[in-house]
Amino acid sequence: MLYIFLSVCCSVTVSILLKMARRYQINVVQAITWNYSIAALLTWIFLKPQPESITHPPLNLYLLLGVLLPLVFYIMAEAVKGAGIVRTDVAQRLSLLISLSAAFLVFGDKLNLFKSIGIVTGFAAIFCLIPWQTKHVVSNNNKNTWLYLLGVFLGFGVIDILFKQMAQSKTAPYSASLFVVYVAAFIVSVLGTLYQIKFKKKRFLFRHIFFGWILGIFNFGNILFYLKAHQSLSKDPSTVFTAMNIGVITGGTLIGLLIFKEKLSILHKVGIGLAVAAILLIAYSTKF
Repeated sequence: MLYIFLSVCCSVTVSILLKMARRYQINVVQAITWNYSIAALLTWIFLKPQPESITHPPLNLYLLLGVLLPLVFYIMAEAVKGAGIVRTDVAQRLSLLISLSAAFLVFGDKLNLFKSIGIVTGFAAIFCLIPWQTKHVVSNNNKNTWLYLLGVFLGFGVIDILFKQMAQSKTAPYSASLFVVYVAAFIVSVLGTLYQIKFKKKRFLFRHIFFGWILGIFNFGNILFYLKAHQSLSKDPSTVFTAMNIGVITGGTLIGLLIFKEKLSILHKVGIGLAVAAILLIAYSTKF
């Protein structure tokens, strides 16, 4: 569970940085691009990947992740613009349904009493933490907003599954695979940045690079620890899926309360308690 905790911390930090980007007028597309450059570099320095050790490369996974990682970031930015942060966060949280379905239908995960109770408790926590009432109204007449929200929901769910498959590969060490995926994501992101500069006349500024590097450090930590969690709990993917998602929700809520001074309703406080209980139940279920 230590790897899950570290991954949650990095993931929440990434969310905080993305929210701060608008305040400091950071071009998110450019920041995401340079985020993958530093993530690839850190993978090369700390994990010392050996691409030649990949005997049978899962090219389909590399290609899909290389495209989806930056693409889902872009879709999320459009969803926030059109539907607001609240509804976009809900769409991302609900992607847990896709991850858990795959755990039992694709990866052959087994249910026991504590895991079942933990998963149900986790969904109850998500239900309580959803901001059902908000004064934030987004004025946008874009009829395609729901498509962006659907893209966030499907995108994060599919990425979870693909990383699980990559971590299970016997012919491609995860460090080498992670490096290849980051390089692929960087190449795809560069194309997106060039498109912005060429056709949308966006300015290329060094502060976007610096911000992107900071983002990349925590993005690297998030995915690294997430893969390690899947490897250490290879027979319990639902544990990783559930604990990770609930942990991010709880961590984000606490950060909002303590740092951004957001107020929590009684229902939200109940949700945090249920989330903690769910994590404990799922962690205990791994003993059986």
